[in-house]
Amino acid sequence: MPKTPEEWLAVTTPPEKTKGVLKLFLGYAPGVGKTYSMLTEAIRRHSRGEDVVVGVVETHGRKGIAELVPQLDAVPRKKIEYKGTVFEEMDVDAIIARRPAVALVDELAHTNIPGSKHRKRYEDVLELLNANIDVLSTVNIQHIESIAPTVNAITGIVVRETVPDWVLQLSDETVMVDLTPEALHNRMKRGDVYNQNKVEQSLRNFFRRGNLIALRELALRQVAEQVDRSLSTYMDEKEIQENWAVRERIAVCISANPRAQYLLARAARMARRMDAELYAVHVDLGNGATSARDEKALAANLQFAESLGAKAVRLKGTSVPDAAAQFVRDKHVTQMIFGRSAVEGWQKLLYMNAISRFLRDAPAVDVHIVTQEPD
Repeated sequence: MPKTPEEWLAVTTPPEKTKGVLKLFLGYAPGVGKTYSMLTEAIRRHSRGEDVVVGVVETHGRKGIAELVPQLDAVPRKKIEYKGTVFEEMDVDAIIARRPAVALVDELAHTNIPGSKHRKRYEDVLELLNANIDVLSTVNIQHIESIAPTVNAITGIVVRETVPDWVLQLSDETVMVDLTPEALHNRMKRGDVYNQNKVEQSLRNFFRRGNLIALRELALRQVAEQVDRSLSTYMDEKEIQENWAVRERIAVCISANPRAQYLLARAARMARRMDAELYAVHVDLGNGATSARDEKALAANLQFAESLGAKAVRLKGTSVPDAAAQFVRDKHVTQMIFGRSAVEGWQKLLYMNAISRFLRDAPAVDVHIVTQEPD
């Protein structure tokens, strides 16, 4: 029976949006241009007819930012008295009552003054998103909770305001606002970031060239991980079975045999050369035949794998080739390593049959066979 016009419309009309979209502008240091980039995008959207408001933007006395802010409507901040001093914080309720399409919320890691509706600004952002308001926000790499200790080790500076990693993972789009350390130094020397009386001290401390190079790499890796997650989600949603080798992922199949450590060392060298993600995979066949000695040896192998930077994975299955093939499919592995002993006869036949079964069931993947001497 042919569809009615109403039925066709229901099929072709996208579902109504019920939650706001979060877009983050990520930087590796103050002054790279996160807030400026956020504002210029907001002004472009406003020129296209979108209802955009400023929830909170911190100018820090920077002329370029101060010149852009008046081009957009701003929701007045809420005045809060604390210990005899009046502070201003973003007024979440007023923004929701105003119901714009997009709200600008600078400095995602900010801690609100006691007496505010929420303790942290990212909690304000979550409420705006739940109210179906899109949010543009900014954050520096040192404010990500899991990265802050690394930043402390690099720079010697304790980062007190952080954002949980799971908040970053809610971002629908993350843009890295990049600038070379040399260009950032020039910007600072011109007085575009801090007052001139603070520049020299800043360049000798947090903004040392080595610090900036390391922070920039951390930010690039953060964005790369997010892109990687987005690609995996897309492939799962579209049920794409073949591997798209945009990034190398190596898996090595190991047992309790101590010689597996040779395989792991070979795999780790390959992974380092290609800057690839590395998995050490063991398949537990669940037949109850594993002895305490073998279990101890397997634990040692998996610990050795982790010391080499691999992710140790224990799978359950009835067949090693079947479980390995499914793992390759799930994790989009591009290269698989198997070990074999220099044996003959029926053991060699069983081994070749297992490899053939893996190749039959796995998506396109490069297979490496590493020969080991028998015990």
